[in-house]
This record gives sequence, structure tokens and C-alpha cells, in this order.
Amino acid sequence: MLIIPAIDLKDGECVRLRKGLMEDSTVFSNNPTEMAAKWVDEGARRLHLVDLNGAFEGKPVNAKCVNEITKKFPNLPVQIGGGIRDLKTASAYVDAGISYLIIGTMAVTKPEFVSNLCREFPDKIIVGLDANNGLVATEGWAKQTDLNVVDLSKKYEQYGVNSIIYTDIARDGMMQGVNVEATANLAKHTSIPIIASGGITNLDDIAALLKNAHHGIMGAITGRAIYEGRLDFHDAQTMSDIYDS
Repeated sequence: MLIIPAIDLKDGECVRLRKGLMEDSTVFSNNPTEMAAKWVDEGARRLHLVDLNGAFEGKPVNAKCVNEITKKFPNLPVQIGGGIRDLKTASAYVDAGISYLIIGTMAVTKPEFVSNLCREFPDKIIVGLDANNGLVATEGWAKQTDLNVVDLSKKYEQYGVNSIIYTDIARDGMMQGVNVEATANLAKHTSIPIIASGGITNLDDIAALLKNAHHGIMGAITGRAIYEGRLDFHDAQTMSDIYDS
């Protein structure tokens, strides 16, 4: 199982939000590329980037930061989400060296967009499903829908989606522990590999996910916990490697 460090970009800085609220952010670095280097040095095999401004504005805002990271680490898989709303933006990111494109709001409101991207960029499209009490939210978590996350995930199986990032909004950035039950339940009910996100706090959370990895959990994204030192990233990835072996 991959342990994937999150680098959330806001106004050119590396930040973390609580429950997706832009006004409740903590700045951890004013140099996202240096932060990426830190996680690579500690053994990261993939990076998770989010253009937070882009998620709210519907277009890339921190593309310069993203391009600097992919240029510095050309052989490292990088996934990016936030503001990818058209083919032009998707193409620009792929040309810049991005390995995976994360589609969130558009995957819910215009699923045909995901289908088109999967044809254009095979095995490079990840769907980001953010849920609160099992119901999907969009627009940077600002809009709640009545769509069940499990039912919606099944619609993407026919498109050839690479994976699904499942985020429990209520736990994201709150250091309350990952929602293992909901994550495993989603993995059980879809053939698409699941990447867990939201609430990972310590090695106990990693261990709990690893015990359920056989259901189809391929990775876990961690943010605030590694930035605040509550989770040692190197230890987490080592634990995962030992478990997998």
C-alpha cells in the first residue's frame, strides 16, 4: 500500500485546511518544492498535489508550483487535483509530467467528462469522491449532494478509471483517525482501487488500513499528521512495505 504525502497549494504556499475550509488554513511551507523534496528524501513513491485555489475558481492557479515539482522529480509519479475542468488543462498537466489527473466536481456533475479523459489519457484518471456521512460533496466541499458515494463509484467502473480517492470530509485535517469502515466498505463494493484520505493520524490508522487493504485499498494520503509530526512518514511507508511483503 502506498503512503502518499499531500502537498496542498494555496497562494503558492504549502498549507493544510480543516474540513476543506479555505479560511481555516495552516501554512507549513512557503516553498512547496522544498517540501516535496523532504518527502522524497523520506521515501515517498508518489506525491499528492491539490491546487486549492483552483478547486474553488475552477481553473489552475498554482500551476507554477506544480510544474516546478514535476521538473525537479521527473521520474516520480505525481497526482494533481483542483481546477481540472477541461481537456486543455488536462493536456497541459500531462505535458508537464503529471502522472495522474484527479477529477472531483466534474466527475459528479459531468461524468461524461471523466469518460472522455479516460479515452484521451488511459490509466491516468483518478476520481476524487469526497463524502460526508456517505453523501458526496462538490465544489471544494462547499456543496452537499444527495448522491451515495458507493452507488456513484460503480458508475465509473466502465470508464476505465485508474482509482478513486475517498475522503471523509468530517475527519479531514481534524486528527480524529481515518474512517476505515467507510473506506473498506467502498473498496468492497467497487472493482476500482481505493486511495484513503482524511483523518489519518498515526501508525494505528495505517495498520488498520493495511488490515483491510485486501479489499482493494491501494494507498493512503496523509497530510496534517506528517506535517505536525504525529505520524512519521518513513515509518508509515516502512510498515506498509513490511506488511505487503
